[in-house]
Amino acid sequence: MYFCMLFGMFTSVKAAATDSVTIVLKNHLFIPAQVEVPAGKKIRLIIDNQDDTAEEFDSFDLNREKVLFPKRKSIIYIGPLSVGEYRFFGEFSPNTAQGVVIVKEITDAAQ
Repeated sequence: MYFCMLFGMFTSVKAAATDSVTIVLKNHLFIPAQVEVPAGKKIRLIIDNQDDTAEEFDSFDLNREKVLFPKRKSIIYIGPLSVGEYRFFGEFSPNTAQGVVIVKEITDAAQ
């Protein structure tokens, strides 16, 4: 029993350490279209599709794709990532629904 309590405590701490970023999909646009996240951390992207139609989040750079149902929030986990830019787009509206995750190294002074 002690092991289970100890294990649960560590998994809770790890889950709480995940950063979240919210992106809204509205009028077939990702808002904001550019988000910055720290390198080396797991990130939870919360995509809030406020459109009346479905969209498919797609990213070759992030190796992720997910159907975003209308008027619903979806969660996509990414990372830990290396410093760089990772593009994503809406497969059903590729000309308008575009964005980028910019991963930056965080120094001790910036924290």
